[in-house]
Amino acid sequence: MTIMEPRKHGSAADGMVGGRMSRFEGELKITGSATYALEYPMEDAAHAVLVQSTIAAGRIVSVDTSKALAMPGVLAVLTPEDDLGLRACGDWMGSAAKDEPYYPLPKVVQFNGQSIAAVIAESREQASEAAKLVTFTYEETPSVTSFHDPNAGEGKLMPNLVVNWGDAEAALAAAAVRIEATYETPREYHVAMEPHGLVAKWDGDELTIWEPSQWSHGMARMYAEWFSVPYENVRIVSPFIGGGFGSKGQPLAYGAVAVAAAKRLGRPVKLAVTRPQNFTSYGGRAATRQTISLGATKDGILQSIVHRGMSETSIYMDYPEQTGAATPVLYKVENFSSEHRVVPVNTVTPGALRGPGKNPSSYGIECAMEELAYALGMDPLELRLKNYADHDYQSGKPWSTRQLREALTEGAKAFGWDRRSHEPRSMRDGNQLVGWGIGCGTFPVIRAPSEAMIRVLADGTVEVVSGSIDMGQGTYTILAQTAAEAMGVPVSQVVVRLGDSRLPGSAIAGGSMLAGSITGAVHKAAIAARDEIVGLALNTPNSPFAGSGANTLVVADGEISTTLADGPKVTIAEMMKALGREHLEIRRNTLSDDAQEAAEQRRAWTTMARVMGPTMGEFSMHSWCAHFAEVRVDEAFGTVRVSRMVSAFDCGRLYNPKLVESQWRGGIIMGIGQALLEEGLVDPRNGRTINNNVGDYLVPTNSDIPDLQVISVGVPDLNASALGGKGVGEVGIVGVAPSIANAVFHATGKRVRDLPITLEKLI
Repeated sequence: MTIMEPRKHGSAADGMVGGRMSRFEGELKITGSATYALEYPMEDAAHAVLVQSTIAAGRIVSVDTSKALAMPGVLAVLTPEDDLGLRACGDWMGSAAKDEPYYPLPKVVQFNGQSIAAVIAESREQASEAAKLVTFTYEETPSVTSFHDPNAGEGKLMPNLVVNWGDAEAALAAAAVRIEATYETPREYHVAMEPHGLVAKWDGDELTIWEPSQWSHGMARMYAEWFSVPYENVRIVSPFIGGGFGSKGQPLAYGAVAVAAAKRLGRPVKLAVTRPQNFTSYGGRAATRQTISLGATKDGILQSIVHRGMSETSIYMDYPEQTGAATPVLYKVENFSSEHRVVPVNTVTPGALRGPGKNPSSYGIECAMEELAYALGMDPLELRLKNYADHDYQSGKPWSTRQLREALTEGAKAFGWDRRSHEPRSMRDGNQLVGWGIGCGTFPVIRAPSEAMIRVLADGTVEVVSGSIDMGQGTYTILAQTAAEAMGVPVSQVVVRLGDSRLPGSAIAGGSMLAGSITGAVHKAAIAARDEIVGLALNTPNSPFAGSGANTLVVADGEISTTLADGPKVTIAEMMKALGREHLEIRRNTLSDDAQEAAEQRRAWTTMARVMGPTMGEFSMHSWCAHFAEVRVDEAFGTVRVSRMVSAFDCGRLYNPKLVESQWRGGIIMGIGQALLEEGLVDPRNGRTINNNVGDYLVPTNSDIPDLQVISVGVPDLNASALGGKGVGEVGIVGVAPSIANAVFHATGKRVRDLPITLEKLI
């Protein structure tokens, strides 16, 4: 576990919820003192290196490990011929595991770059050299490497992703103004600064794993099921995490291999996934294609949306990147039809990457809205405001809170939208064409249960204890602020302990569900701890308040006092001494009263079974944003630079505006990369990811990013969370790419419908 003590905190107000307190862990990170999972010192650790397939599809006929085994320091080579003794685990929802074996090193190759062997040696260097000597004989079979492949087909319809109301086809045919266009996004990858990996150690039948994890409790459950040991025997230690963006929420094949190797060798094993292997050891965002048809009246009132989308998935699992995720909720429309298909190709199963589904979905609908605005000769801002949705037309429910109108108007005001010239190529600065564009975004409020413990120590220290994690979004900090405010103590008295599956259960840090969940649990536990102290102070004979005549006490600034003018005032430490208590410990969770049995609690922390979607209740709950982008396009060379952005967000109450703004800016930066740089390139001959490194897979650097102005227009939403916040981490990226694409069209008059927007598409 990681114990985080307060550093420098600024004013007292900064230490309360809503204050701009700096990160608890910031000093450790900038000084290099933070210890990440793969940096934990481990005596007698062996090192494992993966060997990956070089074909897209086929069967392994034979493996030759003799040369590798003869290399100095090599301890073992694991191949598909080894029975590692693993069993299948249950899925995220907690469905019972299938009674079948699990092979993390399979004999059947399903994609290029699949892990098919591992070399374990005394050092990483020895294992890496030996891995080059493992050779395979394949029986190759035909493959489909992308949905551009002529043999890919149109995929299969996902029935649960079909949405209809009204008569969209008839309304489209009858509309006075119609547009139709197809939009594509390529494969994208997480490219977290910290590559994946783990250290695994067995102690009898007890397993400890040091691994960057967005969900320590769920991962512990899956490892336990793989290796047929009790859940209590598996401990995931996840200290600091160097970026996840959705890729570190479950155990993966390489983890099973490392743990199996540690068990076989009887010593700890460390496996660090190389940068190229990070491109195929887990799935990034799938490539998508969507065709959108809009019908409107001549004065710009939407009459119909017809959406047909598809995304790549693997040949062994259906994982949809839901192109219709944002389309039904952004605008008012009485006639709607959306379908999504998945196209199986020889790739690793795609996964969640920041803003999954909503990101490509907003790209399609927001570009289409801009194209409709130009077909109507209407300002794009006016068109969006004219079609503002007064409620959720998909579910029929009212919004819990929706400040998208305010995001559009306040963002436009800060950006200076009223100075925009409507015609493409009508704004310039020397040889640079200047363009302005809008993109709206959304992400649902996903609610999940969590548990927290508050420990009040004899010296007055308040410990916040949770198995939740902090991968840079500020969990340490906002939990300290939450506990300080609820307990009535300065934040300097608060210590936070996170990052261990043995600690109280927590929701996954994904889908923007962690902050609302865990602050609710901490707030509940802290209030209970405060009330416990007050009750003891009033009813314990040795208490300074016994016999004082007081029937209520106040806890503020770390002191307990009465409302009586001449009443005593004591610190929490003094009260603990008077009570004769070394510590006071309170656990609380956010589960309903009928779900408090131990088995139900474990199910809540280790599966997604208790997660609630945005419309599970009386309201429809979402975060919202509006991005305003300015681009400058060199008229001669076609190079595009984002020169300015203003983004306005409705994310409810902000627990810590400084950290929230950092999250928003991080999402916007990733959106700029998506619009202009990021593109997974696949060799159609063999399915190999060509640019599987951070030299060739381009992500934004400091020189690519302009000033990013972010604005909050949100109001507290107590339906969404106990403290009134809505998700902030995912929504920042949603809508950025279309705002830039729309700005590029305004600058150049050329509509690029397939990302990224590169110079060869403009000249």
